Formats: sequence, structure tokens, C-alpha cells
Amino acid sequence: MAAPGAEEDVFGRYRSPLVSRYASPEMGFNFSERRKFGTWRRLWLYLAQAEKSLGLPITDDQIQEMEANLDNIDFKMAAEEEKRLRHDVMAHVHTFAHCCPKAAAIIHLGATSCYVGDNTDLIVLRDGFNLLLPKLATVISRLADFAEQYADLPTLGFTHYQPAQLTTVGKRCCLWIQDLCMDLRNLERARDDLRFRGVKGTTGTQASFLQLFEGDHDKVEELDRLVTVKAGFKQAYLVTGQTYSRKVDVEVLSVLASLGASIHKICTDIRLLANLKEIEEPFETDQIGSSAMPYKRNPMRSERCCSLARHLMTLVLNPLHTASVQWFERTLDDSANRRVCLAEAFLTADIILSTLQNISEGFVVYPKVIERRIRQELPFMATENIIMAMVKAGGNRQDCHEKIRILSQQAAAVVKQEGGDNDLIARIRADPYFSPIQGQLESLLEPTSFTGRASQQVRLREAA
Repeated sequence: MAAPGAEEDVFGRYRSPLVSRYASPEMGFNFSERRKFGTWRRLWLYLAQAEKSLGLPITDDQIQEMEANLDNIDFKMAAEEEKRLRHDVMAHVHTFAHCCPKAAAIIHLGATSCYVGDNTDLIVLRDGFNLLLPKLATVISRLADFAEQYADLPTLGFTHYQPAQLTTVGKRCCLWIQDLCMDLRNLERARDDLRFRGVKGTTGTQASFLQLFEGDHDKVEELDRLVTVKAGFKQAYLVTGQTYSRKVDVEVLSVLASLGASIHKICTDIRLLANLKEIEEPFETDQIGSSAMPYKRNPMRSERCCSLARHLMTLVLNPLHTASVQWFERTLDDSANRRVCLAEAFLTADIILSTLQNISEGFVVYPKVIERRIRQELPFMATENIIMAMVKAGGNRQDCHEKIRILSQQAAAVVKQEGGDNDLIARIRADPYFSPIQGQLESLLEPTSFTGRASQQVRLREAA
């Protein structure tokens, strides 16, 4: 197949669906080339401003020229320079210098590539968290509204995906909320733990800056502090090699992977509930579930979340391996890997949070289906209550147990072998042995009496 022409270029080459299909414009921009290289120029400006304030011979004209060209990036020139120099940072130094001839001599003064590279990564990671946290909080809020709305609606519980004691629809949702609240706390902690790399030089010793300031340690420390503040950080890492410790990336992607696990569990539950026809995600009027089966209402949003959450969970392996093989002050085998995994982790987290918000704002609940399933299983679950009622009415516990055991097996045979409904209660009503409690059977089978404190737990609040 011939290579596409320029007008077909967008569709003639691979584009990551994380950006082209799924992620929000805000997160896409956060990891864009324009954001990256625009931040590099701002970091060069911060450095020049701080060096000038501490006495280096940098003029106002040079600073103003840099300020005027922060977003005036000639990407074509930068690409040509990188092809020639085989060095992305120096390519952009030259490109910036081309539009800042007065400031050309002092751009990147005393710095190493990681001054712009690593510091930009830290800024982007911080801002990525700032984009994710409100979305996560919104999802929690929407699910809390749903839990409150259905706090009292009994539903069949499942353990081992087998029928178990009743809970409520709202209480089950609280299990999801609790996991997401843990994720909210973890993301906030990871964001707040981020520090700035600062101005540390080629191996982290700040030797170049100490030379610039003629051995004045106080000025070097002040330079580090000034640039850190200008970049919006409260603290810089006290020590670095050429890079900040790659364990920082491990911590960042670990909390995102944990978020992925939470969302995978939630959306798996939703998919199972959709199969049971108890709860469904939103389904648009013109939405098609299957090209072959027109009746299908597939939980495609939940399936997308599970699919992408698996990808998110695996990405943490990259920084783990990278951190483990960084020799001494730094090796460059981190670079290409980090270009992929850091961006993909935030883009993927962004997508699944947005999708889960959409799901949580449009849940469809089918109370009659839920009630029918309870009625199918409740007779077996009510047998202990029936035994207790018979004992209170003067019966023998062991005799009653044997009676119910026989009737239960007969009812189970109807369900399993004949495909019929559970008729245990009808059998109990028909047996004269149970005549002392005939008037109590309806109350003994009231679903709300089997949900314990589920409704109250939905409305619990953490102590301050």
C-alpha cells in the first residue's frame, strides 16, 4: 500500500485511542507537546529570573524577550534541530534562542537536561492529579446520591457469586464508595508528596551553580528555593542524582493502578447485575448493542472501564523495573519508557473516571426483578426464623428442623429438576405441623427483616 498523502496523514498513521477516542481534552493537553515544551520555556525563564535576582549579569531586555516568546514555538525548527543534534533539549534551546537572540547566551545557564525534563514531568504529574481528583470526587458524590436513594431497597446478596443473606442496593453501592474514598485519599497524598527537582546540576551536586556564584552556597540554595516557588511547589527534593528518584514514579502509578482495581471491581459488579437484569448502565435510545442481535443491551461502558482498568493496573510494572535498574546517578534507559507509561496512566485514569461518572449518573434499577429474585431465594433463608417461631409456639427444635429439611429438599428438586418456582412456603402452609405459626409466615418472610443494619450503614458518617 502506498504511503498516504499529506491530506490523509491523520488517518494514515497510528494514533493512540487514549487521546484520539477517549481522554478529555484537558488531560490530553496536559501531556501534549505544546504543554511540555511551553513548560520547558517557562522553566528557563524562572531560572534566568532567579539568577538575575541573585546577581548574575542578566538584563531586563533578555528577561522580557523570553517572556514574550514563551508560546512562540517553531515545532518544525525544533524537529529539524533534534534530527541534526540527536538531543531534544538542545534542539529546543536552539529553537528558543532563535526567537530570543538577546537572551540566547543565558538560556539554560548552569542547567542540565533534567532541569527542564524532570521538573516538567513533576509539574505535569501534579497537574494530572489536579485533573483527576475532582472527577473522582464527582463519581463518589453521584454514587452517594444513588446509595441514599436506594438505601432501603432489599436485594439478594452474593458470596462466591452464590445467593447469600440479603443486603440493600444502597449498601452494596457503599462498598464501591468506600474503595473510591480510599483512592481519593491516596491520590491526594501522592500529589501532595510530590516535590520539585529544582536546580541540582548534572549529578545532583549543584556544582555548576556553585561555580556560577563563585562558591556562594547560600546563593545556590536560594536559587533552588526561588525556582521551586516560581514553579508552584512548596519544597524541592533535598537530594537527587541527575534525575529525581524514579521511586516517585512508582508511587504515582501505584495509586493510579489501585484506582484502576477499584473501578474494575465496580464495573464487574455492574456487568453481573446487568446480566441479572437488576441494574443496568445508561442505554441511549438509538444505541445498538449488537450488530447481529438487535435485542442486546450490552454494558459496553462498564466493559470499557474494565478493559482500560486492566491496562492501567499493568502500567505500574514499568516504573518498578525502571527504578530498579537506574545505575548510580542515572541511566537513560528510563527515558523512552517514561514517555509512554506516565502519560498513559493518567490518560487511562481520566477515561475510566469520566466513563464511570456517566454510568453513575444514569443507573436504571428494576425493583420488580430484584423482588422476584428475593422471593425465589428467601424461603430457604427464612427457615431459621421459621424454626425459632415454632419453638416459641411450643414446638421442638429438632422435629421442626427435620420437617423443614425434608420440605426444603422437595422444593429444591422442583426448582432444579423441573425448572419450577420455589414452593417451600406453599409446602409449609399445607403441612398441619406448622399451623401454630400460619399467621406469622408473611411477617417472617418480609425482606426488610433480613437486611440487618444495611440501611443504617448507608447513612453512617465518619467521625470528625
